[in-house]
Amino acid sequence: MKILYFSWLREKIGVPFEELEVTSSTVNDLIKELIKVDQKYALAFEDIKLLRVAVDQKVINDLNASIKNAKEIAFFPPMTGG
Repeated sequence: MKILYFSWLREKIGVPFEELEVTSSTVNDLIKELIKVDQKYALAFEDIKLLRVAVDQKVINDLNASIKNAKEIAFFPPMTGG
């Protein structure tokens, strides 16, 4: 699965994207799985209320959304206009 990180998430994790084999079935499970891998994920995901997520380029609002068979997950901060 390709996992993309944008903005300050990319800075905290240290890479713009990763290709990982994951066992998670939901976005929330994926976050928990990543946090177990390394402290940098715990820092990046410490306040999940600040996260927005897209599964296969579709923005989702429910972190319990399925990622089964997903090819790409993107994590990014809320967007603002201006």
